[in-house]
Amino acid sequence: MSVRVRIAPSPTGNLHIGTARTAVFNWLFARHQGGTFILRIEDTDLERSRPEFTQNILDGLTWLGMTWDEGPVFQSDRIDLYAQQIQALLDRGLAYRAYDTPEELDAMREAQKTRNEAPRYDNRHRNLTSEQQAAFEAQGRQAVIRFKIDDDREISWTDLVRGTVTWKGRDLGGDMVISRAADTNGIGQPLYNFVVVVDDIDMQISHVIRGEDHIGNTPKQILLYEALEATVPEFGHTPLILNQAGQKLSKRDGVTSISDFKRMGYTAEGLVNYMTLLGWSPPEPMTELFTLAEAAKQFGFDRVNKAGAKFDWDKLNWLNSQYLHAMPVETVTDLLIPYWQEAGYKFDETRDRAWLETIASLVAPSLSRLDDAVEMTRYLFMPLEFTEDAKAHLQQDDSATALKAILAAVKPETPLTESEIQAIIKQVVKEQNLKKGVVMKSLRASLTGALQGPDLVQSWLLLNQKGSDRDRFEQALTLGTV
Repeated sequence: MSVRVRIAPSPTGNLHIGTARTAVFNWLFARHQGGTFILRIEDTDLERSRPEFTQNILDGLTWLGMTWDEGPVFQSDRIDLYAQQIQALLDRGLAYRAYDTPEELDAMREAQKTRNEAPRYDNRHRNLTSEQQAAFEAQGRQAVIRFKIDDDREISWTDLVRGTVTWKGRDLGGDMVISRAADTNGIGQPLYNFVVVVDDIDMQISHVIRGEDHIGNTPKQILLYEALEATVPEFGHTPLILNQAGQKLSKRDGVTSISDFKRMGYTAEGLVNYMTLLGWSPPEPMTELFTLAEAAKQFGFDRVNKAGAKFDWDKLNWLNSQYLHAMPVETVTDLLIPYWQEAGYKFDETRDRAWLETIASLVAPSLSRLDDAVEMTRYLFMPLEFTEDAKAHLQQDDSATALKAILAAVKPETPLTESEIQAIIKQVVKEQNLKKGVVMKSLRASLTGALQGPDLVQSWLLLNQKGSDRDRFEQALTLGTV
């Protein structure tokens, strides 16, 4: 059997990390099996679907490396196919038009609640005569189309993750609405559980891999596959991504869309690596740091967990840092430039390229996310803002002595080298009879505005290359006299 899987996001919002993780598992399985990975856009919710969300989904999957083999296929282009299949079920007596008003349905549910019964449709319109239908239509009632579900039927499947799963027909809520707002001759707006089955049949999907929140849909869909006389695919329901409280990760937890993670400075490699670990355990001796291609060689559902996967920011940051630290400085620079530009830092990408690469090499070993570099390098691009402890140090007499001696030793408009900087520090310590720690703190406070930060000598070299080091020494001396 040829493996054919799909990811089918709805363009009613940006690409969610849960959907993206499902895409990862589908992609890995397809690549491991030499199969086909299909992208389908489920845009039948015309009121909420937006083209900008569709583009966000396409961009997000592409950025992550989730290249698809077929698609994107849009459900909105397939309405005629759904209409044909609904009509086929109507013609065979497997579906029917139901004319209940919202008020009647509410009353039915309230009565069930009073009797402590689970809410379900009682199938009251399953066997309407043509005269009864005509009477309802004469009243101006609008029908939905319901698919008949046998209460005595037992539906089972062998889940790729959860083993044997069994549902009883009586627990599925009664006959299922597969299309709403249907007039006398039309089929109205087809709904999710129906169109997804029609699409999967038409696309010859062999394995449906999705989140465990879809388990309740699976028995209904199996019945639809059978009614449409199609082969039922295999199902695999993956664990949900949970927050630290053990609840499904949602917008209330902050960042959840792939575009947000990208904006925050996560790399595609780091994020997709982490998402793969959200529910899947790599076999030994494979480490937790791997590429998609490496994971695809080992991927199987025997190592996918049943329990929900808790989202761990520390783990994601660590993984992301490993990719950043291993990148060539040229690549890191390319990735950092947009963050510096968004922060309003002024530079010429071409003329200042070598200078920017030096900055990137300076901060890259300390980065967990790309956006960390904005604050870490602010002192190189923007006017200084002194911390309180830096101000306190600069107002000491020894600090002023050190800075005056350094200013005297630095020749204007003459670029420094690392060895010359080391010689100046040694000279000031010796001639001014100062402790080296005082001199180094005075240098760091005056050049960076803080007493902690990236390598001091490299920072001085970078500022010297722009001719701004002397200005900062003079500014610090002025601060010291306040």
